[in-house]
Amino acid sequence: MDAGPGAAPHPARGRPGAPSSATRAPGAPWARFSAWLECVCVVTFDLELGQALELVYPSDSRLTDKEKSSICYLSFPDSHSGCLGDTQFSFRIRQCGGQRHLWHPDDRHCDSGVPVSLQREPAHYFGYVYFRQVKDSSVKRGYFQKSLVLVSRLPFVRLFQALLSLIAPEYFDKLVPCLEAVCSEIDQWPDPMPGQTLNLPVMGVVLQVHIPSRADKPESSPPKQCGHENLLPAPVVLSSVHELDLFRCFQPVLAHVQMLWELMLLGEPLVVLAPSPAVSSEMVLALTSCLQPLKFCCDYRPYFTVHDSEFKEFTTRTQAPPNVVLGVTNPFFIKTLQHWPHILRIGEPRMSGDLPKQVKLKKPSRLKTLDTKPGLYTAYTAHLHRDKALLRRLLKGLQRERPSDLLSALLRRHLLELTQSFIIPLEHYMASLMPLQKSITPWKVLSRTPPQIRPFRQDDFLRSLEHSGPQLTCMLKGDWLGLYRRFFKSPHFDGWYRQRHKEMAQKLEALHLEAICEAQNIEIWMKDKSEVEVVDLVLKLRERLVRAQGHQLPVKEATLKRARLYIETVVRSLPTDLQVVLCSP
Repeated sequence: MDAGPGAAPHPARGRPGAPSSATRAPGAPWARFSAWLECVCVVTFDLELGQALELVYPSDSRLTDKEKSSICYLSFPDSHSGCLGDTQFSFRIRQCGGQRHLWHPDDRHCDSGVPVSLQREPAHYFGYVYFRQVKDSSVKRGYFQKSLVLVSRLPFVRLFQALLSLIAPEYFDKLVPCLEAVCSEIDQWPDPMPGQTLNLPVMGVVLQVHIPSRADKPESSPPKQCGHENLLPAPVVLSSVHELDLFRCFQPVLAHVQMLWELMLLGEPLVVLAPSPAVSSEMVLALTSCLQPLKFCCDYRPYFTVHDSEFKEFTTRTQAPPNVVLGVTNPFFIKTLQHWPHILRIGEPRMSGDLPKQVKLKKPSRLKTLDTKPGLYTAYTAHLHRDKALLRRLLKGLQRERPSDLLSALLRRHLLELTQSFIIPLEHYMASLMPLQKSITPWKVLSRTPPQIRPFRQDDFLRSLEHSGPQLTCMLKGDWLGLYRRFFKSPHFDGWYRQRHKEMAQKLEALHLEAICEAQNIEIWMKDKSEVEVVDLVLKLRERLVRAQGHQLPVKEATLKRARLYIETVVRSLPTDLQVVLCSP
């Protein structure tokens, strides 16, 4: 849509008397709502202002003016898309001021239980958009143009798309009263706890969803209806809260899926130029999801416009392109981002049952500012050979009119197994860096140099691949060593290593605590120790006890009880004045 000179948001209306967003207690209004959504926005087209914020609900939302302006611009397709009727797409914006404290008390527990790729965003918001543009003679411009936007930190694109399909058509007819009722219903939903199958009532419909857990097996079947078998109407069961139809998204690029997987693995800058925000956002989300269970550690924008606050940052030629996947629809970006190493141009989607014409690999020098043809413009050479058998199976499935969800499951399993084959050798090598169990004795733990995790040495790892490399689990041939060497320089290796090292450090800390608590004669150890060393033990035990009680350490309750008993025993052995200091709150 044509954007006006500015998108100064209108004063937003909302629920009267809503409490301050900084003081929402678990039982307060909107506490449960905030576990799912940040807010709901309505964006309309104003002849003088362009895209303008008509409503934010609840009214005490923490959105800044800059964030509201970004939501305004990103909630409408640009004028090159020509979207008529109803369109759904999504975007992702950076929070102003970086990370903010989590609102909901169970946020941390929810994040610790879901796969790392599905943890809520600490520094970004997702915007899930339902846009309507229809002819309307009562409007000066001749068109009704409005978007309903769900703003959330959860990457549950399938759930929120389904929710918008129920809410938006009703809202466009009945407006605010309908929205108030829906928000009140969401405020009654249970928290999105990992591993739970939940029934979520809204507008007379019950959505049944399974919140993924780290304990779930990959490619497990969708959840069975549970709990409310006699519920009327019968629940609408969503097979996933986050998975897109991969086969549909990747149809024009199936021949290059593995190369795109490599580009994502290496965190390469990529521009996706699509005919509409719907195609753009789905392609970007599909690309970033193809590394699961690995967390996508780079920035990505499913839909990006020239009005975005990061436009200058991403388009500057004074430094190398950032590690970002950008989804755009404006051909202007072909000229602006010509210096980016990889540009994927997608044509109009085909509605027939035939496989769309596959985009071709083209050299970046063939990229034209005007009338750029569909293609993957890159000088990159894939490290791994293409899996031709996979493409044949997908084509055969399409010819036999297999359901798209079955073909998507086949493609998702292939990408999952490819990622696992790449990551498993890294996991095995990382596990070998842990101290041996027999070295974690109470007296070594209590020494000045307790057992520690050994450093990751890239050369040692590469040498280990000869006997325990990806060839053990993957039939694909190619330059795996070269791919690992480039991976070591990517943000994804840094993100993976930091996460694994953190988890291992917590596990080692828990083992240290267990070793101390299993010591039979702590009094014997204390006999030849100075008061300073004994006090240091008390402080260390207390620190680990606090971390364990906050679920940051994987420790059993029995170990926690012994730790408390040991602290009491050690404190009682000290002089009275030190006991007073250590026992004071």
